[in-house]
Amino acid sequence: MALTKSLAFLKDLRLNNNKDWMHANKPAYQAARTEFIDFVHEVILKMTPIDTGLLGLEPKQSIFRINRDIRFSKDKSPYKINFGMFLSEGGKKSGKAGYYFHLEPGDNSFIAGGIYAPDPDNLAKVRQEIDYNAAELKKIVDQKKFKSLFGSLQGESLKRAPKGYQEDHPNIDLLKLKSFVVLHKVMDKEIADWSDADKCIAVFEQIKPLNDYFNVAIS
Repeated sequence: MALTKSLAFLKDLRLNNNKDWMHANKPAYQAARTEFIDFVHEVILKMTPIDTGLLGLEPKQSIFRINRDIRFSKDKSPYKINFGMFLSEGGKKSGKAGYYFHLEPGDNSFIAGGIYAPDPDNLAKVRQEIDYNAAELKKIVDQKKFKSLFGSLQGESLKRAPKGYQEDHPNIDLLKLKSFVVLHKVMDKEIADWSDADKCIAVFEQIKPLNDYFNVAIS
C-alpha cells in the first residue's frame, strides 16, 4: 500500500512541531498512523513465512511512539518527524536482531536491519561468534547483491581492541564494532509509488541471513 497520508502528515509536522498544531490536526495524525499500522501489519504477515521467529508479532509490539523524550535534550520539539517500526522475535524491546523501517519525508527514509547497541552480555556473545566464525559473517556481507543494497556493515566502533582481544586479531575491525547494522536508503518518490509492502519485504529478505547469524550468537 502507498504511504501517501503518512508522508504528507510527517511533512506538515516537520514545519509545525508543537502540541497546538498536533491537537488541531489529530484526525490527520490518526489517518496517517492507521495507514502506517496497516502497512506494518502487511509486512508482518508477509515476513512471517520468511522468518518464522516473527510468528504472532503484533504491530503494537513493533511501532515506536511519535512522542520524543525531551528530558535531557536541548531540542524541545515534542514529536519525532518520522514513523518507525522494528520487527524482531519478541518485539522491539527483545534485544534481538531484527528489521527496521524508518519513514521520514525529504528522502530521509531507509530500510535497515541487524543488531543495534546490544547490551554488554549480547555484545560479548556476538564478538565471541565473530572470533570463532567470522567466515560466515563475511560470506553474508560480501555477497554482491548484499553489498549493492547496503554497502558495508555499520556501527559505532571502539578506538582500541575490546577486552580479551588483541589489536592484531585478523577481524579486529568487526570486533571493535558496538552495533552491527546495514542500511538501504529509500527516496520519497519510490515510497509514493509503492502499491504494497513487497519492495520493503524484498530488502528485509536480504537482511535475514545477517539477523540469523546474530540471533544464533545471542540465543
